[in-house]
Amino acid sequence: VQLQASGGGLVQAGGSLRLSCFASESTGRYDMGWFRQAPGKEREFVAAVNWVGRTKYYGDSVKGRFTISRDGADIKNMVYLQMNSLKPEDTATYYCAADPYFRGSWYSSNKYDYWGRGTLVTVSS
Repeated sequence: VQLQASGGGLVQAGGSLRLSCFASESTGRYDMGWFRQAPGKEREFVAAVNWVGRTKYYGDSVKGRFTISRDGADIKNMVYLQMNSLKPEDTATYYCAADPYFRGSWYSSNKYDYWGRGTLVTVSS
């Protein structure tokens, strides 16, 4: 499966953005996640949702501000990340990822087998 993240851009602190992740095929039975990587820093877990869409996980730095969701349509090839109350430290390239095998820690990039090209989010102070 090929993944493509979009929706990034430049936003002022306190603003909102909604990222989208489009999959080339149905990811209805994939766990999905969002990670981010800022320049000079390691890739960081942001959020994840299980294949059913009912169980969600968030990194500590985004809890209460970001919301992950996935579409409920039959095709199930979209995952979203709603980002509110953005801070300058949220500036990073955001990547979506997919795990078809339901294995590993939700918070580890090792869990995810497929990665999309990232989308850059820049939050100005």
